[in-house]
Amino acid sequence: MSRGGSRPGAGRKKRYGEKTVAMRVPESMAQQLLQVRQEGAQSLGESIAMMAGLRPAETKVFLPLYSNSVSAGFPSPAEDHVEMALDLNELLIAHPAATFFVRASGDSMINAGIHSGDILIVDRALPVKNKAIIIAAVNGELTVKRFIKNETGTYLMPENDAYPPLEIRDEMAFSVWGVVKTVIHSV
Repeated sequence: MSRGGSRPGAGRKKRYGEKTVAMRVPESMAQQLLQVRQEGAQSLGESIAMMAGLRPAETKVFLPLYSNSVSAGFPSPAEDHVEMALDLNELLIAHPAATFFVRASGDSMINAGIHSGDILIVDRALPVKNKAIIIAAVNGELTVKRFIKNETGTYLMPENDAYPPLEIRDEMAFSVWGVVKTVIHSV
């Protein structure tokens, strides 16, 4: 058996129009990644959704939105006036192809109203602004924290005094997955 030399189909593919990189993924995810590539995801958020088995909603659900607000203080007379029909997708999701859901765990963001088990709606199309709550990958682990950038550095700040801030240093693998726009939790 000869070794070396060119082989048909070997080498980096030029069809992507840019430099490619090799990545190692868990064997259990390999088939999902191939399926995402074949189905043509348009963004990383869409790829994540596809890998999680989520597909864009094909139907809209319109529910009544009453024009009167509900008093959180003293009761006010009730009226049965429906202002309009409301689709939660339109209300909560500005960029469908760049939006994904993730479930929070832990209590490091409790003072920001994010509890363990809450569903976070994350938008990858939004720019990361100072003090935004973001989903970030730090050294391969996902976290939800408040993004702070100032003259002393870049930090991921918890919203619970029991946890220390995380300073992002040059030697860390750091990337922002998206900006948290909405928190869904039961009462």
